[in-house]
Amino acid sequence: MPLAPSTPRQPRRGLLAAAVLLAAAATALPVVAQTAAGYPARPVRIVVGFPAGTGPDIVARLLAQKLSEGWGHQGVIVDNKPGAGGLIAAGEAARAAPDGYTLLLAETGQLSIAPNSYSRLPYDPKNDFVPVSQVATSDFVLLVNPQKTPARTVRDYVDWSRQQKGLFLATFGAGTPGHFGAYMFGDAVGQQPEPVHYKSTADALSGLYAGDVSGVFATVGLAAPNVKAGKLVALGSTGATRSPSLPDVPTIKEQGYPGLEFTAWFGIVAPAKTPADIVQKLSADIVRAVQSADGRQKLLDAGFRATGTDREAFARTIAADTATWGKAVAATGFKAD
Repeated sequence: MPLAPSTPRQPRRGLLAAAVLLAAAATALPVVAQTAAGYPARPVRIVVGFPAGTGPDIVARLLAQKLSEGWGHQGVIVDNKPGAGGLIAAGEAARAAPDGYTLLLAETGQLSIAPNSYSRLPYDPKNDFVPVSQVATSDFVLLVNPQKTPARTVRDYVDWSRQQKGLFLATFGAGTPGHFGAYMFGDAVGQQPEPVHYKSTADALSGLYAGDVSGVFATVGLAAPNVKAGKLVALGSTGATRSPSLPDVPTIKEQGYPGLEFTAWFGIVAPAKTPADIVQKLSADIVRAVQSADGRQKLLDAGFRATGTDREAFARTIAADTATWGKAVAATGFKAD
């Protein structure tokens, strides 16, 4: 009787699965490498949550120029999406394709303050973004209108404000550094502030010019031109040392209020799941651009302190500031929906 034809042996499932994984890996790795090597192959968009002319916008445009130069003049577009203290822009960036072509110029309020002050956000600060590089920091300056108040020092201002109906300080939006900075100032001088919220720093300055408020904390970059033109008076800065842009303006700490020190940072984050090699290239390119002699000088001229830290250092800054600002927010009892 003839033998029945033999049945081909089937490969073991484990070996088959391993072969499939190896084949997939062999296919995927060159694609990732090519993506990083050719990046960027088209214009990169930097989303900014504040209007043109504000601190975040200035930092984004200076960075965009330097990156474009470093990338052989590849286009870098600054896309302003103002509203809700930067939350709208952050939400849009979080939902963008994680391919490195949409980035967010994030600032302290969006990633370190908002998680403490809002019960609901249109994005998850921890899980929707990956830190790329901190670009710059900025001190704040307490500004007053010389036509509306005789104060020329912080102590003068405190004494004068006690004789008024209240310490009315403009902010550039609820939940922003200027908002909680006002409370920190009130705590340092022993007076309850009355924050008055505006849509932007420009609107807050308009309120100061009109006399609707008695003071405002503005970033050095926005304060310096008004101060140097004699339109507004800078009573003190919030940094640990005097700002190079306003060297004649003493810090508030120098004037007898050692507990008052706060700054804002600005940095680039990418949507979560952006390929790690693209994030690494972005980080290296941004650090190189910011730490170049030209990049540092341009930021300094605009009133900022250039940092240009790597992704790991930036991640530590975000985490540390989230804890620091959390204490400030908790002390005010503020909570937004």
